[in-house]
Amino acid sequence: MPVLDYDSSMRRSKTLYPEDWLSTLIRWFILVGMAVVLGANAESPLEIRLVLLAAALWNFGLTILAAFGRRLVWHAYIVIAFDFILAGLLYFFSGTPGWMTAWLGLLPVSSAAFFFGIRGAASVSVLYVLVQGAIASLFLVPNQNPAYLGIYLLLYLVFGSLLGYGTQRFIASSTKVRRNLALSQQDAERAERERNRALYKLISALSATLNYERVLETAMDLGYSTLATINGNSETMISAVLLFAEDETKRTELHCGSARRLTRAEVRTTLPGVDGLIGRTIDEGMPQLGKGIAKDAELGRIVSLRSCQAAYCIPLRMGLDTYGVLLFAHPDEGFFSTERREILDIIGGQTVVAIQNARLYRDLELEKERIMDIQEEARRKLARDLHDGPTQSVAALAMRVNFARRLIEKDAKSAAEELYKIEDLARRTTKEIRHMLFTLRPLVLESQGLVAALQSMAIKMGETYNQKVQIEAEQDIISQLEMSRQGVIFYIAEEAVNNARKHAQAAHVWIRLMQSGEELVLLEVEDDGLGFNSQEIDNDYSSRGSLGLVNMRERAELVNGVLKIESAPGRGTRIRLLIPLTEDAAERIRHGLEPI
Repeated sequence: MPVLDYDSSMRRSKTLYPEDWLSTLIRWFILVGMAVVLGANAESPLEIRLVLLAAALWNFGLTILAAFGRRLVWHAYIVIAFDFILAGLLYFFSGTPGWMTAWLGLLPVSSAAFFFGIRGAASVSVLYVLVQGAIASLFLVPNQNPAYLGIYLLLYLVFGSLLGYGTQRFIASSTKVRRNLALSQQDAERAERERNRALYKLISALSATLNYERVLETAMDLGYSTLATINGNSETMISAVLLFAEDETKRTELHCGSARRLTRAEVRTTLPGVDGLIGRTIDEGMPQLGKGIAKDAELGRIVSLRSCQAAYCIPLRMGLDTYGVLLFAHPDEGFFSTERREILDIIGGQTVVAIQNARLYRDLELEKERIMDIQEEARRKLARDLHDGPTQSVAALAMRVNFARRLIEKDAKSAAEELYKIEDLARRTTKEIRHMLFTLRPLVLESQGLVAALQSMAIKMGETYNQKVQIEAEQDIISQLEMSRQGVIFYIAEEAVNNARKHAQAAHVWIRLMQSGEELVLLEVEDDGLGFNSQEIDNDYSSRGSLGLVNMRERAELVNGVLKIESAPGRGTRIRLLIPLTEDAAERIRHGLEPI
């Protein structure tokens, strides 16, 4: 039998066709009542039992259709006609009219009342009474009293009218409820679209800029605009981005990066970030909702926040790095509903990503400047070395050659001695130039590795400058170091040895390369030179630059390492470089968890 395929959105509704559910329910009551009566009468004909079974199967099928929100073609007419036939057959097989047969007419009458209201119930009542009278006159009781038919008709009309009226009211009420639900759903979907549009705007705006200050301003503006899509007064909300200083020595101080509805004096306020709502947020790393802000240990210091009854604090954390917190406060204690908090959580998540990207971009720009400074410093160093070494030697060679040329004419023996001195000076100049070329590009480092390069440097320092350098290295370490890391270690060691030779006047230099734990490599360069006050040197940038300390520290940072210099006047100098072999070790070094 064909089935109509109705709209899928309606098919999902549990109350799509309430009249179907009501008709099947009433039909079950009538059939169960008749089955109980027949069960009490052992002499009921088999035909009646078969008709009741057919009626039960028919109603079961209609129940299945109602459950799936489907209908037959001409559903209402087919149901009424089938109920009409079932009632007529039951009346015919009952044998004698009686009070029990009054139940039978309720089947088609109730169906008509459900589907067509009072008029349908009245029409079917009249038609069924006429059919009932015809069956009784022709087959059952030829001289039946017409009063029975009048009573049946009255019963059916009253029952059908009440049922039809109630059904119409019920359907009208349920239709109104469904309409209101549909309107509410449309409003909710519209609000959801607005929120999604605002969130998309948020993500696009935060992703469109790598300017650090603009990221903070955008986060504040979009916090207001996104919450404005939800009913409620968001204009009185106070918000701020509180950030830790990037200098690790000031990690415990929070300063205001951007704010809304705070005074200039309040924006300049710094907070420790260890107590109250902010402290809990940072410690737990999860958003926190606070009440009674005026009594908060830290937020209570800001006058504008004292009028706020509720605050929502979101940590700006990425991995092990905590940049600060995102703070929203409102005078209404119930303002931060679950929906608003979810939106603010999204804003916080996008903000921390944007802050990280902006900082990385800024660090990249600073790194470019540092690389340019390193290159410029390398050029200046090369110029100084050329000026102090080979240039002076070549100038001396020129003067000595000129002196020897004039001396040959007067004293050949003295001229020969001078030529020997010129030859020695030329050889020393050649060694200096070769040593400079070695330090600029040590080919042995690329071909034979770090240990061979350090040993070659020690030999050249001895040959060129008579500087004693002793190498102590664990050969197994080299296999764990990339070539870039080996290069950094070599250049730092070479710079430290040059400092010991030029400035410390050291007689001996020791270079030690060893493994520290399973994930770290330690380079140690120690000399017995004059030493210096390391604290004064650290505070004097020009001295650090002349000693190459800035260059060494920057090279150490390139491989996520950390450099420490220990020195005192008259006690020599020891330089220690700790280099990580894994990302975990690099994180520990960056957060100061690895002592050196």
